[in-house]
Amino acid sequence: MGDTRKDVLIRTYIVFGFMVIFGSAIVGRIWQLQNVEGAKWRAMADSLTTQLRRIDPSRGNIYSSDGRLLATSVPIYDLRVDMMADGITKESFNANVDSLAAKLSTLFKDKPASEYKHILREARRDGERFFLLKKNVSYQQMMAVKTFPLFRLGRYKGGLIVEQKSRRERPFKLLAARMIGYQRDGLIPVGIEGSFNNHLKGVNGIRLMQRISGSVWKPLRDENEIDPQDGNDVISTIDINIQDVAENSLLTQLQQHNAEKGCAVLMEVKTGHVLAIANLTMGKDGNYFEDYNLAIGESTEPGSTMKLASIMAMYEDGLAQPEDLVDTQGGAVRYANRIMKDSHEGGYGTITLQHAFELSSNVGISKMVNRVYARNPQAFVDRLKSFGLGTKLGLQVNGEGSSYLRETSSKYWSRTSLPWLSIGYECSLTPLQVLTLYNAVANNGRMVRPLFVKEIRNKGQLVQEFKPSIIKDSIASPATIKFAKQALEGVVEHGTATNLKNAQYKVAGKTGTAQIANLGKGYKDGKVRYQASFVGYFPADEPMYSCMVVVYAPNNNLYYASQVAAPIFKEIADKVYASNIELHKELKFEETLANNLPAVKTGTSKSTREAVKGLGIPLKSGGGEGNWVAVNWSGQSVEMKDVIFRHDQVPSVMGMGLRDALYLLESHGLTVRAVGRGKVIKQSIVAGSKIEKGGEIIIQLG
Repeated sequence: MGDTRKDVLIRTYIVFGFMVIFGSAIVGRIWQLQNVEGAKWRAMADSLTTQLRRIDPSRGNIYSSDGRLLATSVPIYDLRVDMMADGITKESFNANVDSLAAKLSTLFKDKPASEYKHILREARRDGERFFLLKKNVSYQQMMAVKTFPLFRLGRYKGGLIVEQKSRRERPFKLLAARMIGYQRDGLIPVGIEGSFNNHLKGVNGIRLMQRISGSVWKPLRDENEIDPQDGNDVISTIDINIQDVAENSLLTQLQQHNAEKGCAVLMEVKTGHVLAIANLTMGKDGNYFEDYNLAIGESTEPGSTMKLASIMAMYEDGLAQPEDLVDTQGGAVRYANRIMKDSHEGGYGTITLQHAFELSSNVGISKMVNRVYARNPQAFVDRLKSFGLGTKLGLQVNGEGSSYLRETSSKYWSRTSLPWLSIGYECSLTPLQVLTLYNAVANNGRMVRPLFVKEIRNKGQLVQEFKPSIIKDSIASPATIKFAKQALEGVVEHGTATNLKNAQYKVAGKTGTAQIANLGKGYKDGKVRYQASFVGYFPADEPMYSCMVVVYAPNNNLYYASQVAAPIFKEIADKVYASNIELHKELKFEETLANNLPAVKTGTSKSTREAVKGLGIPLKSGGGEGNWVAVNWSGQSVEMKDVIFRHDQVPSVMGMGLRDALYLLESHGLTVRAVGRGKVIKQSIVAGSKIEKGGEIIIQLG
């Protein structure tokens, strides 16, 4: 019995000992975790609930050339509430929830006050620490909410947490929308927004934030660890007034001709600054919108606008002169198995090279090119390349289309390639690439790269300036450029674009009507489609601006460039001319007076002297001392002669203004009835007749 009891006690002590050792180990481990490894584990716990999060900076603005906003980032705010903030006690919440709900309902007008009261009570009941009250509110709305009950206590007592974001806005809406472009995650960057994103985006800031639940984070303090740096501003070359004219004019013509799409570009000759670039495409609903930057990216066969390069090539290589004759053969000519035709039925007979260009004769130009380059067609291709064709321009913005000339080494080169290339087929160019060639001619041979952005600024301070960029100092000899200018002026003076002639300024340019190949079907199968274009510059004698217009696939049986594209060019040019004082020739005052002095009415000596003095016209001495004078203009000076009226005879008031005529006739005792406006051209009683007091005289003015 004693041994058994002893055995039980030993076992009990052993178990107890193990329990003491095990408990001590647990206590020791706890002590170690708290005192030795505590910092490590606390940091790990913090890292799971707090994080340094990115703060997006404000994106820079995009401005027009005259400083008007084209794109800007507008701040918007998300409003959240810490329903367990110090100031939101049970008593204060119950006392203010009704008035708070009413004010929120009145401000946002999206929910009745009762619904706001319900969601606020639920958020309070659930102990929400980062409750989303309202998304995307304006600055004015956010500031109003800060004055509402509870929230006016401040962030830490009132619980209102404001999160700022930004939204990109274009004040002019769709105007130049494609040129301004966009930068969005997952999409190909477009326009200035996309191409200058590194300048516009700024530098991210950092803020310490704590995760509340799921993907919801809240700031731990008001200050940022690193403040964001706002993006730079981009100053574009776009003139918003001209852009508006270009888009409206283009839209009107597209609608009138039911065209698929179209574009218009206006550029400064010397600098290459693109002042306007409009691109419109018809949507499925029949309305037009900016879907694609056609002027930059749409590479097609240019058609007759290529003829400028063809005649320049022949002249530059010494193979043809403007007065060289070519027989247009009744308007049709065969090359191998293809027949080329002129748009004018029956052709133009035998004409000079320059006149063939002015009339845009396919037969005339192609025959001349084929005649002089048939043995060495590659020389023609090489000369076109020397004009800058066949190579991309290297623009500031992304998306430039190809610049392609068919080479003689191509497997597709045939016996018809040379003549067809000479009139703008078997090649591919964008409207801006064609415009750059014509702009070089206007610029006396110097080819400048088109520019869309001229400055980068930060808070008004210049960061970077983009000066005119020269592609080629000279694309051809001065003689060739002179010939090209002469030919382009001839197109407007007595060629295919005579509807652009006007008395205010001269235009030089070229029409182009090209057949568009149907995708996958070539030119023969399917509906025949055309593109109409006009490219040129003005004023022709001192070029300042170049412009190109292309209308793709007009569908109302009218597709000639002079009727479809040229009117858009004219409207843009007229607006530029009217708004730019530099385009108006200075008028010398003396010449103006000599050639345009208005008819001077007989009048009082005093008023006539004042008028002559005010105009700065020399006045001959002698004469004009009486009350009434007549005026003679010699071309250099004014001479006044006295006019004497007898008191008993009806005076002559011919040529007088109404006021002087009334005064003179009534002072002679006559009653006057006046008909019409202007100066007196007829009086009912002959001058010199005896006056009958109180008699009526009728004077007619005109």
